[in-house]
Amino acid sequence: MRMELQTEGKLKMEDYRFRPERTEDTGLAGAIDKILDKGLVINADITIDVAGVELLGIKIRAALASFETAARYGLEFPSGTNINTAAWKEAMIQKEECPQCGKKVDMEELLNIACPWCGWQSAKAKKAKERKISAKVEVQ
Repeated sequence: MRMELQTEGKLKMEDYRFRPERTEDTGLAGAIDKILDKGLVINADITIDVAGVELLGIKIRAALASFETAARYGLEFPSGTNINTAAWKEAMIQKEECPQCGKKVDMEELLNIACPWCGWQSAKAKKAKERKISAKVEVQ
């Protein structure tokens, strides 16, 4: 809805009502990304009884998650899963989201050095860098 208002200087100002804006991807891709990132676990016990006698019992245990998320939460992998692969080793590295660019980076690298994607440095990394510089100045 648009309203035109007259001001004292006879200038027109337009007042637009607040319009909702999407801040995150809310489509199918966003939902799948969130499920794979956080994980989804389904536990179901279904039994069919007739006159107190169990005729059928079904137990469903399902987990849907990315490889990295499953490894982080310690979900069991099927027997025969090769844990010596590069993907497994990569999944076992703790990762944090960079506050500046939002990419997932090795937590130790992000906290102690810098983000390799955007160069953001944590306060801890900045202090360590200042200590190195002051130590070099003292040595010279």
